[in-house]
Amino acid sequence: MKTTILLTTCLFAAGGMMLKKPVAEEKAVRVNTAASRKAANKRFSVKPQSPMYIVIDKRKYELSVYDSQGWYATYPVVFGNNSLEDKKMEGDKNTPEGSFRINQKNVHSKWDRFMGLDYPTKESIAKFNARKQRGEIPGWARPGGEIGIHGTWPGEDYVIDRYTNWTNGCISMKRNDVEDLYSYIPMGTPVTIKK
Repeated sequence: MKTTILLTTCLFAAGGMMLKKPVAEEKAVRVNTAASRKAANKRFSVKPQSPMYIVIDKRKYELSVYDSQGWYATYPVVFGNNSLEDKKMEGDKNTPEGSFRINQKNVHSKWDRFMGLDYPTKESIAKFNARKQRGEIPGWARPGGEIGIHGTWPGEDYVIDRYTNWTNGCISMKRNDVEDLYSYIPMGTPVTIKK
């Protein structure tokens, strides 16, 4: 569920009665409350049980973790372009859709933690080549790479709450959330990205 918050100012009239007055320049901010609540309700009492897998839903702006017991946790995320289209070629800033695996994990100087995906896969290359043959992308285009799950820039977790898609095609999480995920997700974990 997406929530719109309208910022207001409160004025106090004589006698202490509070009056609400809209801010002169009304600002609406979409906040990712549903995924944030789910992240807060993670099954903290137990560690996830292998095998695990991740489902990233681009329409819901959510990354969900499942283990042998079922649902384990959901985190709010953002992506590349606002269009939420499938990645067509390098540089389009779209997040790829399909089935992947985590093939690298490392601490990152800008984004806190990075979990790389094995993009492009054979499936990704097949879609890319089909688009080239249909003339949907230029003949010189390349599929791209270095797609992964990572944190935000330091002090910029608010981009997640505001659904601000800012990456070059990666999946971005709040810094505390990416540290949490990084701590228990093993190499080779399957990742499905869908719309």
